[in-house]
Amino acid sequence: MLADGEKRKSPDGMFFMRLGYDLTIEQTQKLTMTPELIQAIQILQYNSQELEDFVSKEIMENPILEMDNTVPADNREHARESEFSKSEEIMAKEAEKDDFDLREKIAESEYDDISYRQWEHRVSNDDVVSFDQYTSREDTLQDYLLLQLTFSVLTGRDKKIGRYLVEAIDENGYLTVEVDQTAETFGVKPCAVERVLSVIQGFDPVGVGARNLEECLMIQLESKGFSDENIEYIIRNHLSDLGENRIQHIAKSTGLTVNQVQAIADLIRTLDPKPGMAYSSGEQIRFVVPDIIVERGADGYEIVTNDSTIPNLKVSSYYLNLAKSHKEDEEVQKYLSDKYNSALWLIKSIEQRKRTIFRVSEAVMKHQTDFLEKGEKYLKPMTLKQIADDVGVHESTVSRSINGKYIQTPRGVFEIKYFFSSGVGSGNGEGLSSNSIKTFIREIVDNEDPKKPCSDQDMVEILSKKGIEISRRTVAKYRESMNILSSSKRRRY
Repeated sequence: MLADGEKRKSPDGMFFMRLGYDLTIEQTQKLTMTPELIQAIQILQYNSQELEDFVSKEIMENPILEMDNTVPADNREHARESEFSKSEEIMAKEAEKDDFDLREKIAESEYDDISYRQWEHRVSNDDVVSFDQYTSREDTLQDYLLLQLTFSVLTGRDKKIGRYLVEAIDENGYLTVEVDQTAETFGVKPCAVERVLSVIQGFDPVGVGARNLEECLMIQLESKGFSDENIEYIIRNHLSDLGENRIQHIAKSTGLTVNQVQAIADLIRTLDPKPGMAYSSGEQIRFVVPDIIVERGADGYEIVTNDSTIPNLKVSSYYLNLAKSHKEDEEVQKYLSDKYNSALWLIKSIEQRKRTIFRVSEAVMKHQTDFLEKGEKYLKPMTLKQIADDVGVHESTVSRSINGKYIQTPRGVFEIKYFFSSGVGSGNGEGLSSNSIKTFIREIVDNEDPKKPCSDQDMVEILSKKGIEISRRTVAKYRESMNILSSSKRRRY
């Protein structure tokens, strides 16, 4: 008899092994992500707008969930904590026994027939009609140009061509179709399209309808009465040199003095290279609602949660009473029980999200007290691990808590992750964050002599005198991240 895996030698000298099946018991440990845990992680990562959209979707799918708009603002915190404590108690009892029904949970939640009321409309502050509730739609660039086209001298076919050209102008204000192509589309000569285009180029904002940057700048100069051969020549042939601040090269090429070229360069820099951007569409507007508010109190800074960003949910008493009236219907009981569990878990997850964001924000502000007192220059370097250790959670939890969340401080509104950055050493041994270094660099550039701008090495020496040790390469990296030109391009003659 051979055991599993035992080798045996055949008469011809060949070895063979008998294969077979057997049962073994093995003990392992692994983390399983339940649907509820995945949902809780997602809710923590949502910003206020995403959370509102998610809750709206859940309310549509779960009839037991509904918004609680009847709780006064001062009592919402107490009501939410009460609902949360009820859910924790019920879910703990559910874990102790597998066989339960909705009737027991109704009793534990203190829901009875008295809680049911016929729906009636109640006038609230939100129902009061006010002009503040209405906002006008922001006109786009095309809307503004079409309005001017309506009152222009163009008529008939020319107005149709004008509308075609206006609709072909991009958000920067530039024409995106060729004149010859437009002429072929309407069956006219190119000069007819040029005539219509010249009318559109007289519209506001000045410079709109240009086919390239040079034409855009020339239209704006002509409108200001600065039509000059030297200016036009520099625009047509030396725009790239102006961008690199090669003033002396332009002076040699044109025969003008350095001061004359500098004056022309200053004039050209007052023009708008993208005139259409002043008329943005409403889609580009983004509103920020802070999740945490920091206020100065009598005993220091107070950190509070902005409850307006947290949906206030409750369990519908109508469906709980419906479950009471269908005690013998197992299918109805099972359906409502599942929806009830889902509703309680959602309420708990939202409350947990609120607590986590608050605790993380509180730890962040404790590290950044100098920022609140003195400003951006005194931001300290801070990592996710530091806050995770203080709060007692994993780094990934901190990352999800700060992603897309905003905090309102006496210094302004900031995304919470703004306060997390690497740093460099300082004279007091505490270190400064990269955002603080950028503030110092910006201050140096704003106060420098325009004719002798500070180089990156000069900034290194200035920062060193302040007790900040930093390399020239790091200064260059920070300067470029703030879109500050190099010293050679910032120099004025």
